Amino acid sequence: MPLSTQNYMIDPEERERVRLKFEGITKSFPGVLALDGVDFDLRVGEVHAICGENGAGKTTLMNILSGNLQPDRGTIFLHGDEVLIQDPLQAQNQGIGIVYQEKSLLGNLSVADNIFAGNQPKTRWGLIDRKKLLNQTRQLLRKLGMQDIDAHTRVDKLPPGKQQMVEIAKALSRDPQILILDEPTAAISEHDTKVLFRIIRLMANQGKSIIYISHRMAEIFQVSDRVSILKDGKYQATLMTRETNIDEVIRLMVGRDLKVFDYQNLAVPEVVLSVQNFTGDRFNHISFELHKSEILGFAGLVGAGRSEIAQAIFGTLPKEQGVLKIRGGETAIRCSTDAIKAGIGYLPENRKDQGLFLDMSVDENIRSVKANTGENTWFVDRRKSRELSEEYVDRLEIKTPSVQTKVINLSGGNQQKIVLAKWLSVNPDVLIVDEPTAGIDVGAKSEIYQLLNKLTAAGTSIIMISSDLQELLGICDRILVFWQGRITANLHRSQFSEEEIMHYSSGTKDMYRTTTN
Repeated sequence: MPLSTQNYMIDPEERERVRLKFEGITKSFPGVLALDGVDFDLRVGEVHAICGENGAGKTTLMNILSGNLQPDRGTIFLHGDEVLIQDPLQAQNQGIGIVYQEKSLLGNLSVADNIFAGNQPKTRWGLIDRKKLLNQTRQLLRKLGMQDIDAHTRVDKLPPGKQQMVEIAKALSRDPQILILDEPTAAISEHDTKVLFRIIRLMANQGKSIIYISHRMAEIFQVSDRVSILKDGKYQATLMTRETNIDEVIRLMVGRDLKVFDYQNLAVPEVVLSVQNFTGDRFNHISFELHKSEILGFAGLVGAGRSEIAQAIFGTLPKEQGVLKIRGGETAIRCSTDAIKAGIGYLPENRKDQGLFLDMSVDENIRSVKANTGENTWFVDRRKSRELSEEYVDRLEIKTPSVQTKVINLSGGNQQKIVLAKWLSVNPDVLIVDEPTAGIDVGAKSEIYQLLNKLTAAGTSIIMISSDLQELLGICDRILVFWQGRITANLHRSQFSEEEIMHYSSGTKDMYRTTTN
């Protein structure tokens, strides 16, 4: 098993030994210099964070280490020896494990089959030993503090946060000496984040090395020993975490002063959308109103039903009962096309699977929603389409060589802006944004907050689902708190506090019941 329950520290001299070193790593894609002579080293028993804006080159660097990409120039040293990592299997054999920001699990297989994929225990006849497989999975999950995950369960039946924990267990099942974590907490709960940090510290204490990529500054300062910063594909600096601060790291990342989001109450009494008694899978008797120019936050733990309610409003998830009214008129929404025609847009949590056509261009993605608005799309004025896309690229400061570039070649933050751009192109009355800043850098976050504020100033009403409490507290006019598929609180801005939200989201307080749990 990969982790011993013993809590011991490795020798201080051993901790100073370099396990991995990059020298002059350079990588180009069509029209993009992703890495430009990057140097980096990783020590034994170290948690080393890598920071940078979206497009800085972090994921490209990790894809080179994990064998998914080959550098154009540069050298990799592992344990002092020069190595060429030609594919993921070779990286795995070298003791390198990776947990990607985007999930790599097979939804139709069980947790056990995913964790030990390609490494299942076999019987004497060469068949998979199901009993041993399940026992190994349960033992691993228990050691990692993930015993609430059932080894039998199909992965697609788990909420996104638990799927991420399965990804982590899968990487640890092979006992890697180097573990790469790319935005590991973007979709997991506060409890699971604590579990993950315990695992990270235990691994480091046993002499293993962790590369931690995150845009969440507080996490980096909580868990890492050193932090390296990239900007526009170039190495900026490596700092001891305890000797620096968030402001210094952000300055090196961004190279500019961030615009401070200034909260403005732009909501008016007019009700744009009314949800009455919505009941379905993972949500029960949900009723609320959304006002014009309001930003209404949805808070709650992973699995509380927030995304399911949004999908039911948008018509991509069925409901058993309930009435939806838009501007006072009852509206039947049976599918996403009905929702779009009714003036509702939806930016999903999983942008790559649900929000984008990765093999299509920026231009094709931005105008893709118009195909569902009733407009004649047989004859597209290519020049006008390109001009509109270029306008949104400029407005949202999307970093792309051109609007003809395939979206798959852009960074996560720029992909997120493209999802926003395609909805802006149809000017929705109501825009639902589900984890809109998950996995994107502080600079892009600031820009998205400013953009959402501009939308409400222009009359758009926004439902914002986020697991980042500071985000909700900073931008929302009201916050609805969910627990086990129910609304437990409707908080106005004067009532906002992290402590109160955590009480309501864990069921220890409930505005709509006379007794507490």
